[in-house]
Amino acid sequence: MSPPVDSALRPLEAWLPDLARFASDHPVRGLLRKADRLPDGARGYLGGLAGRFAIDGGLPAGALTRELMAGDAGDATWLCADPAWVQPDLTGARLLACGQMQLDLAAAQSLAEPLKSVFEEAGMSLEVSSPDHWHLRLPTGTAVPRFAAPEQALGEDLYEHLPQGGEGRRWRLLLNDVQVLLHQHPLNAERRLRGMPPINSLWLWGGGSLPATVATALQGVVGDDVLLRALAWRAGIDARARESASVATATVGWLVDLQDLPVDEIASAWWPSMRAWASTQSVQLSFASGERWLHRPWHRWRFWRGGGR
Repeated sequence: MSPPVDSALRPLEAWLPDLARFASDHPVRGLLRKADRLPDGARGYLGGLAGRFAIDGGLPAGALTRELMAGDAGDATWLCADPAWVQPDLTGARLLACGQMQLDLAAAQSLAEPLKSVFEEAGMSLEVSSPDHWHLRLPTGTAVPRFAAPEQALGEDLYEHLPQGGEGRRWRLLLNDVQVLLHQHPLNAERRLRGMPPINSLWLWGGGSLPATVATALQGVVGDDVLLRALAWRAGIDARARESASVATATVGWLVDLQDLPVDEIASAWWPSMRAWASTQSVQLSFASGERWLHRPWHRWRFWRGGGR
């Protein structure tokens, strides 16, 4: 889905979690009762990004985030290789967590060190770009099978989301070697003693090379998501961290990313800014589940719809 071309007509947009997570008494529901319903938009994290940024040929998350974090993506092929927790069960194994594994840089490098030779033998290079974001550099032009993004695989059978057939066999064997080495790593024994989940796999996804161009109708983004910020940087628009000042001063044409937050945190930490937006400018409320509403300042006078001022 290509984004609209006229950024001057875009309201300030708040990207929010699935609508079903908001209880009837959540303050955001009060805005919805007075707002105008719009046609549904893109659903999910990756769908939401694709709906706001136009890229030819998919979403090469590995190359985009590596370029943002290290500036050396070049023309190589990249994969995200994020540290993950996989839990075996009676029928196979399930992906329970990916990224945000409470690692510091020293621990991440320690975990990655024994894995590097495995990938080097396969002609690849494992790079620890940050504690939570690792990358695989592949030779230019390497054909990469389609890997599922973490949001598509979390909680599901791991093997249903691995590349199949002869093309995928090489990758399945690589991941098996990685899992054996991580299972044996002493850092995971320490994590278990501290009641923390082990890091016993890598999740490969987002393959491809750096796109020549990324287009968007947005004028800027506020958020902490690395891929969102990488897309904004590649599209040549401003990207600001999600802080009180940047959220409070967001304006027409900007996207404020709140979709990864608990709804209680939105009510306690970010609702004052959202209420202030709604009193002075048009605000589009876009939910990760696809529903969208447009609230204009004069809508607050729609007392017959309820929801307060």
